[in-house]
Amino acid sequence: MFALYKKEVQSYFLSPFAYVVSALFLMVFSLFFINAISTMNSNVLLFSFSTDIFYSNFFYFIFMIPLLTMRTFSEERKSHTETLWLSAPITITGVVLAKFLAVVTVFLLMLALTLFFPLIALWHGAVIGPTLLCGYLGFFLWGVVCIAIGMMMSALTDSPIIAAVLGEGAMIIVIFLDNFTDSALVQSFPVAARVFEWFSTQRRFGKFALGLFSLSDLVFFLSLSAVVFVWTVIIIEKRRWSRG
Repeated sequence: MFALYKKEVQSYFLSPFAYVVSALFLMVFSLFFINAISTMNSNVLLFSFSTDIFYSNFFYFIFMIPLLTMRTFSEERKSHTETLWLSAPITITGVVLAKFLAVVTVFLLMLALTLFFPLIALWHGAVIGPTLLCGYLGFFLWGVVCIAIGMMMSALTDSPIIAAVLGEGAMIIVIFLDNFTDSALVQSFPVAARVFEWFSTQRRFGKFALGLFSLSDLVFFLSLSAVVFVWTVIIIEKRRWSRG
């Protein structure tokens, strides 16, 4: 499994793909960081990756994660190279896990690049440590969920472009579940409203962005990622058995 993981990580950095996505990610982060500073009234830079900055990147990031995940399975399926690992002495769970960890590694490296911003804030002012850590944790957990969803969409098609579109569509639905929950229709059914609120990723992410750590929210994100991960394994296993 480690050999496949290493190969997947190298495939990102031996091409300009990961660098382009990372540059876009840093550009968006930079714009909102600069905007947050320019609108401050104090001459002391008190920076903790505020809710506005995290939420702004939260929405923009749904268009970047599918770019990282769209080729995980669809490209190999299109080029018929997936038969190499479908027939290899490795479990499908091991294959999916190796590819999943490879994308998570790229995502972590992208997050590591953003540490430049709180270092600037610390040099010129102050940083609220707990809020910063919770914000990063929430953003990472949300990213992991998006990666799992994007990979599942990639496993459903042999077109990377369609996989990216499906991934973005699924993430938009997940994000805007709050708006649907707050609608008069759902609120007229209290039980349904509570169920939708429990599945709301945006509200749970908002707590982390405010510096509020909750074990239940942590378990929710990890469990959701695990469920989608299992679905991906089932999709590929089904295709493997259909090949005979």
